[in-house]
Amino acid sequence: MRAVDTNVLVRLITGDDPKQVAAAEEFVHRGAWVSQLAVAETAWVLATTYQREPSGVASALEMLLDNRHLTIEDSEVVSAAIEKFRAKPSVGFSDCLLLEIARKAGHLPLGTFDRDLGKLDGADKL
Repeated sequence: MRAVDTNVLVRLITGDDPKQVAAAEEFVHRGAWVSQLAVAETAWVLATTYQREPSGVASALEMLLDNRHLTIEDSEVVSAAIEKFRAKPSVGFSDCLLLEIARKAGHLPLGTFDRDLGKLDGADKL
């Protein structure tokens, strides 16, 4: 299976460049794999470049999960991270994803100096 990078995902979500959107849709139509890193980068781009609110970022990431042409790496981990991010957006999606990756790997607690992340189940504020 082929893979896509962050730029392709952002085009699919934002639709802001019709030519690139068409190319992205054509590429993923036959199926594409999406790494957790690309999902995390997409969340960051949507929040910083496109100024999306946390709920909008979460909805966009859920759209990727629901796209029948995309296979998200450890989709259950990404889904759990989105759920945590929706519940506590001040933590940030990438930190929620880190926590859920550690949880799946069986490596909890996740040590952190981040006050908000440290409040989540499975994290220890140092």
